[in-house]
Amino acid sequence: MELNVLFLLLLFVVAFLYASVGHGGASGYLALMALFNFAPPVMKSSALLLNIFVSFIAFAQYYRGGYFKWKLFLPFAIASVPAAFIGASVEVDVIIYKKVLGVILIFPIIRLFGFLNTESEETKEVNIIVALIVGAVIGFLSGMLGIGGGIILSPVILLLHYANMKQTASVSALFIFVNSITGFASLLSKGIKIDTMVYIWLIIAIAGGLLGAYFGSKKWNNTLLKRVLAIVLCIASFKLIFS
Repeated sequence: MELNVLFLLLLFVVAFLYASVGHGGASGYLALMALFNFAPPVMKSSALLLNIFVSFIAFAQYYRGGYFKWKLFLPFAIASVPAAFIGASVEVDVIIYKKVLGVILIFPIIRLFGFLNTESEETKEVNIIVALIVGAVIGFLSGMLGIGGGIILSPVILLLHYANMKQTASVSALFIFVNSITGFASLLSKGIKIDTMVYIWLIIAIAGGLLGAYFGSKKWNNTLLKRVLAIVLCIASFKLIFS
């Protein structure tokens, strides 16, 4: 793979903004790779590897802020982890993969435009059965597509009024971390090869993630950058679905 300066710059921005809301950024990385015409096998493994590091950085920052809730995390994670391993082992037709990914990108687009950023003043107890089912479905999709699943889990938690924004971000970050490790481990068990260029991406993503997690765990909010990223994801989603 060649070194593309524009790609690296956008990679930094994606890691920064996703980490600021407690996400690893896999959907954003995949969108960028789709725009730059990377092959699906490269997209999947690379996104999961980047996700592992950036999501952990985001989780650590939010955890230090006292936002994490084990009671919220565990019901979703228990079912998602084995499902993610199975999902990552599933070989999907390239055309189907791109179209499903294009649809999934709608979730972060909606979130970045602010439509799912509302939170309830009162939170409810987690329904264990619902959480297990949701976790298993998200986990399978996460492994199959090469994402951590936080872009789907976050709006679900907010819509069900299980937590506020900061708590949701912290739980989503660890959820992404464990699913990404599981999915990546599944790919390694199948003998995938990692291109050395990915390690340069990793350094840039970690730098963006560190800054994004720091500002995101505070009261920072940059609406303009989020809207720009949403537009980039819109373009990628359209390309994936209709090309």
